[in-house]
Amino acid sequence: MLSGKKDLGKLKKSKREYSDTTTAYGSRYFNKSIPKYEMPKEGMPAQAAYQLIHDELNLDGNPALNLASFVTTWMEPEADKLMMETIDKNYVDNDEYPQTQKIEERVVNMLARLFNAPEECNSLGTAAIGSSEAIMLGLLAHKWKWRERRKAEGKSIDKPNIVMGADVHTVWEKFARYFDVELKLIPLQEDLYTITTEDVASEIDENTIAVGVVVGTTFTGQMDPVGGINELLLEIKKDKGWDIPIHVDGASGGFIAPFLYPDLEWDFRLEQVRSINVSGHKYGLVYPGVGWVIFKDKTDIPEDLIFNINYLGGNMSNYSLNFSKASNTIIAQYYNFIRLGFQGYKDIINNMMENARYMAGELEKTGIFEVINQELHFPLVTVKLKNTDYTVFQLSDKLREKGWIVPAYTLPKNADDIAVLRMVIKENFGRDMVDDFLDDINKACTSLESEEKKESTRDNPSLLY
Repeated sequence: MLSGKKDLGKLKKSKREYSDTTTAYGSRYFNKSIPKYEMPKEGMPAQAAYQLIHDELNLDGNPALNLASFVTTWMEPEADKLMMETIDKNYVDNDEYPQTQKIEERVVNMLARLFNAPEECNSLGTAAIGSSEAIMLGLLAHKWKWRERRKAEGKSIDKPNIVMGADVHTVWEKFARYFDVELKLIPLQEDLYTITTEDVASEIDENTIAVGVVVGTTFTGQMDPVGGINELLLEIKKDKGWDIPIHVDGASGGFIAPFLYPDLEWDFRLEQVRSINVSGHKYGLVYPGVGWVIFKDKTDIPEDLIFNINYLGGNMSNYSLNFSKASNTIIAQYYNFIRLGFQGYKDIINNMMENARYMAGELEKTGIFEVINQELHFPLVTVKLKNTDYTVFQLSDKLREKGWIVPAYTLPKNADDIAVLRMVIKENFGRDMVDDFLDDINKACTSLESEEKKESTRDNPSLLY
């Protein structure tokens, strides 16, 4: 039996802090606001901290219903386990984690061969946080190579430029701004949402460090005419001596084209394609974030950009913008490569494409939607509305009420009068999920149409008679 005020006070404090006879929800941490703006003076039990954050994250969208993002949202349990086992290893610490470095090199070699690097080339590459870092690394190398050539010729290095279409990801524009390169952004044309060879011919000059092309555009899932642009640049090199490389942004399409269109020449089979980036965390089927940049040959990377570091224990070379990254996504990429093999990837991507084509066909049948990427090469569907009183933005909001995350946006300059919805089909988005989505989008359209009719009737009562 307890006695005395001091002991009673201890008991009350203990119950208030935590108790074995209740859950985290019975503790004092759940009748106060969670710390938001200032680190609390004292901590809290792990279970309470976990539950508070876990419950708040319920307000996020459901990744399984997220048709906006290309990012992988599911991996096998064995991959999950490997990732947890390697999350504490910084992949740049080659001296401490030499086997991780070997695995990264294996992935680079596999990607170089997947992208048809010629046998006589000594291809190199590196992992990155994502395609954004990978693109910047690729373009920096091309800027430095351009400077080397200009200096050797005794010419000015004051006005480098880069040529690309408005169908590129924002990171291309970031590169131009951050690294002081003139941006020659080719606007889109009506009903043509990629660049053309003629567009490139009118923009390139002796100061062009590279031409950027996209295989699987963010906006519509189409691809630039890489082969035609390569032929143009070969003619320019022959006639004018300008050796202008191509950097292929394969963030989305780099893990699609090799498996579905093996005869399509967009990669290192083309002479002027000198670097390719790809996102492992998109159709590489790995959680974020991991990207890869692959150079056709080691001569494509200027030695001035390679840093040799010894303060981590041993000598190591490094080419990156970011110096710290968990190695687990690199390990997960290797897991997928040896787990699935070429045929496994092909089977998964074929299923995604079949589901994308099915969705596109069913949406066209409604008469409400027009699929603007009619020749579906990649597993995403982009549609605009036909003859409706509501907008894609209203439809996107209505779908959100059911949990679906579907982006609505306008296309880039010269096509910005067109507003679209885009649905990205991922590995774990099966046919039943497609049917559920189609059912909900039809209901959303019906609901919006009804709301518009009520609004029109309210504004014009004579429509009732």
